[in-house]
Amino acid sequence: MPGTLYLVATPIGNLDDMTPRAAATFGAVDFIAAEDTRVTLRLLNHLGLKKPLVSYYEHALQKGEAILQRIEAGESCALCSDAGMPCISDPGEVIVRDAMARGIPVVPIPAASACVTALAVSGQKTDRFVFEGFLPMQKKDRRARLDALQNEERTVIFYEAPHKLRNTLDDLAAAFGPDRSITLCRELTKLHEEVTKTTIGEAAAYYKETAPRGEYVLVMAGGTAAPNPAEALTLDDLVAKAQQLMQNGMGASAAAKAAAQGSPYSKSDIYRQLMNTRED
Repeated sequence: MPGTLYLVATPIGNLDDMTPRAAATFGAVDFIAAEDTRVTLRLLNHLGLKKPLVSYYEHALQKGEAILQRIEAGESCALCSDAGMPCISDPGEVIVRDAMARGIPVVPIPAASACVTALAVSGQKTDRFVFEGFLPMQKKDRRARLDALQNEERTVIFYEAPHKLRNTLDDLAAAFGPDRSITLCRELTKLHEEVTKTTIGEAAAYYKETAPRGEYVLVMAGGTAAPNPAEALTLDDLVAKAQQLMQNGMGASAAAKAAAQGSPYSKSDIYRQLMNTRED
């Protein structure tokens, strides 16, 4: 009978955010699969735990096979990233996908996630959002990704490292304009936590003079929907349109129906006004 793969969220900065359930899970499993064993070892030392550690990372995911074989043999494993919920913008997603395909139970042990934490404190709209994670490094791929977001009306969340922040802000300004609202969340839950709501242009100008420090989550406002020309028409505009149709031989009812198509007004709204105009 296979063991269980636990997806254990770790603090995104402040160790006091470690949940009792996550700590208990680390203590109960047979081994831990970590993004960086050095980071996880510090966390285990903080908890006073000693557990066998294996690493997984993007360019050596053949290690995922060894992890899954151990679980299939009956061992339980806690999979964790360096910070936050594992498998979110993280190569551990491959291990989870393969585990589910092989019938291995996968159990989430949730806690803080940097993207949701940043969204909540951003002051941007939170009802609908899209998570983009890290933008591609290659300029061509990055431009294609940003082009695909041109008509995005939902709030957009990016991750960025400090040494790439300036270029990313320049790219965002070029793609979406310098006046687009954006919130920069730096070092969330840590000693130097900073949340700044500004515009892309102002942020780019600030970091041209100030060296970026720490990990960033960028929460960018979505674009506004293009106005529908039909919705901009007034009732008087539509009545005039109906009158033109009547002059061309169309009956009043049919003209009102035709004028109402694609507008926020109903046929009866236009017909009633049309009749009132004729009476006047």
